[in-house]
Amino acid sequence: MLLERMVEPERVILFRVNWLNDKGEIQVNKGYRIQMNSAIGPYKGGLRFHPSVNLSILKFLAFEQTFKNSLTTLPMGGGKGGSDFDPKGKSDNEIMKFCQSFMTELSKHIGADTDVPAGDIGVGGREVGYMFGQYKRLRNEFTGVLTGKGISFGGSLIRPEATGYGAVYFAQSMLATKGDDFKGKIVAVSGSGNVAQYATEKATQLGAKVVTLSDSAGYIYDADGIDAEKLAFVMELKNELRGRISEYVAKYPNAKYVEGKRPWEVKCDVALPCATQNELNGDEAKVLVANGCIAVAEGANMPSTPEAVTVFLDAKILFAPGKASNAGGVATSGLEMSQNSLRLSWSSEEVDERLKGIMLAIHASCVKYGSDKSGYVDYVKGANIAGFVKVADAMLAQGVV
Repeated sequence: MLLERMVEPERVILFRVNWLNDKGEIQVNKGYRIQMNSAIGPYKGGLRFHPSVNLSILKFLAFEQTFKNSLTTLPMGGGKGGSDFDPKGKSDNEIMKFCQSFMTELSKHIGADTDVPAGDIGVGGREVGYMFGQYKRLRNEFTGVLTGKGISFGGSLIRPEATGYGAVYFAQSMLATKGDDFKGKIVAVSGSGNVAQYATEKATQLGAKVVTLSDSAGYIYDADGIDAEKLAFVMELKNELRGRISEYVAKYPNAKYVEGKRPWEVKCDVALPCATQNELNGDEAKVLVANGCIAVAEGANMPSTPEAVTVFLDAKILFAPGKASNAGGVATSGLEMSQNSLRLSWSSEEVDERLKGIMLAIHASCVKYGSDKSGYVDYVKGANIAGFVKVADAMLAQGVV
């Protein structure tokens, strides 16, 4: 009966969120928190503010989060939450009022040793700050109840870089099993947000040449490679000016922009899908394999469709599912929890070193459970089994609870 217990959340919290908009009108949204599994630690998982949020999506995400957190080797259970509130087009004041109202109810169900939410879609540093402030006001305690906080009030260094860096560290470990590394490799990266930016930075530092970045309108191809100077321009363009990736070619005319397509038609050695779910389909996977791609590591959550995963596994190339390769983000959230508990702040180098160690440990678990007799490692199978075994062992040891 272990599976029957595992697929049911330990607790589902559903509540209304009343707040006043700038016109003084009362607005009502639904708030959720799925406390899925606490067998190996406090519930841990993001809060998502998006009109599409509903109970079924959050239950699925909380279930996945349980095994991803288990893989990190840190003591974190699985959870997920959020609201059908849409932050787009809202003023700072409206966002603050919503976050305060949302936390007024959520604060009754979370705590540093019970449930530690983080950000997700629609919830960034601003929203986490507003919710943390309201929790502190209500509970009269300064505690690490949320992760993704600002550096000035308990956040961790390397958190913004963690997902992108972690995906590259994982890919590096995969290449090492073949006696290879990133030096001289041509890398195709999709996306141009946080994960793509830092994956590009780390791959370049390790000696690779990153030749693509993309957004929802198309992709850029720069045969000369996207070096540190060009990446700094992309970061300013995307993070501050909120521009489109097509503007890259105006600054660097040697590059070309391909509208309405994704970068998987470009010849590369390593592919790092870092944009969004289902961005790499079966046909694109076949093109990558035909063009000589030897490794794919997912930086986004489930960017490869099931058909694409099948193509990669059939071709026996190195393929890392997001559950393993993008766990660097939640791992660094776990490190933020550790720093809050110790009342310490670690240096960037220390956090980065620990992140690297965690990604190596995740890789070792995948190899342990995913290797076949021929020596080929099925990282999808390895990640699923490794995450499951730890949670299952803990549940069995704790009895029927």
